[in-house]
Amino acid sequence: MGLAQDDAPLSAIDWLSESAEPSRVVEPAIAGTAATPRVTVTPLDRPSKDPVGLLPPEVTGLPRTIWAQSSEPTLVELVRAERVETLPAIQDFLKVLMLAEADAPLGANSEGALFLARVDKLLDLGALEPAQSLIEQAEPDTVPLFRRWFDVALLTGTEDVVCNVMGDKPSVAPTYPARIFCLARNGNWPAAALTLNTHRALGDITEQEDLLLARFLDPELFEGEDPLDQPDRITPLFFRMHEAIGEPLITANLPLAFSHADLRSTTAWKSQIEAAERLSRFGSISENVLQSVYTARTPAASGGVWDRAEAFQRFDIAISARDPSAVTNTLPAVWAAMIDARTEVQFAKLYSAALQELPLRGEAAEIAFQAGLLSPDYESVALAAAEADLGFDPFLIALARGFPQQVAATSAQEIAVQTAFDRALPSPAMHILVADGKLGEALLRAIAQFNEGYVGDLRSVTQSLALMRSVGLEDVARRAALQLMILDRAA
Repeated sequence: MGLAQDDAPLSAIDWLSESAEPSRVVEPAIAGTAATPRVTVTPLDRPSKDPVGLLPPEVTGLPRTIWAQSSEPTLVELVRAERVETLPAIQDFLKVLMLAEADAPLGANSEGALFLARVDKLLDLGALEPAQSLIEQAEPDTVPLFRRWFDVALLTGTEDVVCNVMGDKPSVAPTYPARIFCLARNGNWPAAALTLNTHRALGDITEQEDLLLARFLDPELFEGEDPLDQPDRITPLFFRMHEAIGEPLITANLPLAFSHADLRSTTAWKSQIEAAERLSRFGSISENVLQSVYTARTPAASGGVWDRAEAFQRFDIAISARDPSAVTNTLPAVWAAMIDARTEVQFAKLYSAALQELPLRGEAAEIAFQAGLLSPDYESVALAAAEADLGFDPFLIALARGFPQQVAATSAQEIAVQTAFDRALPSPAMHILVADGKLGEALLRAIAQFNEGYVGDLRSVTQSLALMRSVGLEDVARRAALQLMILDRAA
């Protein structure tokens, strides 16, 4: 699953719409005359939004001071550099850090650079709903924040609310394409057309924007003409307008956040499945959404997603009936399908509890055991396996229970994990960070260290897990180690 740096998906800062710009001239909300425009100014004395979060310390288990002793530029750089292609346990923990309520770092100011970096990382992970909630909690009253709020709204289909705010708050400084789009969405088509014509004449609209906006405002005028060329840079604003004129853009090669658009019931089922699988790999949607999409219809073809949907449906029927024989027959195929889609953890969350209740044997029993270790109940599953003495991997059982050092290690991965749990200490550099009160910085570095290690230098895995355990993140360390051992993500 590892990605070379050059192949990494576009970061949110690369695909956000140019929907708002600082220090630009803004027209009145309803452009019906040639009235003198006004310049808007953003006050610089507003408090930083960095402390805003959705998860309080009693939920995260992390102190409110995780960022307080680190410099903001350092934290921003670390957050932006974090990979999103990684193990589910690491993805989940990264989201916790991004959503945590915490004191502002050193050097924080009204720009809220760390807050924006946190929002962008959530967007990179395709976590649109948490990102939207975080933005709204902070009140999107600055140009950079409104820009992100606007794009999330476009991708979640809630843009009407944002367009209303845009009309009421010229201080957000919307660009002309965004203003024209919102005027039209609010039903003021004459003002939208007048604004387009005015700024076309003034040269404020690019040729590509002009072509798209003209079709968006009057699609009937262009009936029978060839579709527009795909934009060089696809933003949520361009994406929604292409969709509105009946020329939708394929999301498969777009950043992850765009995949949410394919979950709508109006999208072809194959595209829904592919989007659900893609988003599930990053934990961006609930496992229940994946289940709902897989079971929505009857596959009408074979191969690829159709085979996975059919295998899922056959198993879902078997497990719903609590039929051990049917589950035994269907579990290997659906597990192979989940491995192919890289959605094993979501499958485990859905079905592990039911699987543990059935008297399974052979391959089905082994799969149920692995699914159990990938579920939130990994420790109780391991304890039951140890008591039943069914011959399952003793190292995995010991790891899930928190003491892999008590059994023999037979591979390089096992040795790396075992060392981390056998009184290993974090590196001196990490120890100094924690001692200096820079816990959040240390955790961001530990995540990066783990991601570097699990596809290469396993010593980095040892150091990362040791740091997590030393600061009380035992559950994160165990889940990451179990996924390292069970999931094939090294390629």
